[in-house]
Amino acid sequence: MPTDRIDIRHVARLARLALTDDEIATFGPQLGSLMTHVDALAKLDTENVAATAQVVPSRNVQREDAIRPETILARDVVLQNAPQVQGPYFRVPRIIAEEG
Repeated sequence: MPTDRIDIRHVARLARLALTDDEIATFGPQLGSLMTHVDALAKLDTENVAATAQVVPSRNVQREDAIRPETILARDVVLQNAPQVQGPYFRVPRIIAEEG
């Protein structure tokens, strides 16, 4: 069994997991099954397989930017919900200290 080469209690201790004897009895065979699959993958010939970062092709989905007047809120309505206002703007806390 592949779990013979892994000390489950030691791995659990490293992961700061407090496993009971029943949990070790349950998870041990599961880990063994996982290691069997890993061993099977290690035996595959991957010499001519190109390295990939993503196995499913992806693309950006874009749409035209369009102004929809029905979704535009008036400035005074929006500023009513602001915790602090300074003139026609939202006032936010300073996050970068000035030098000097």
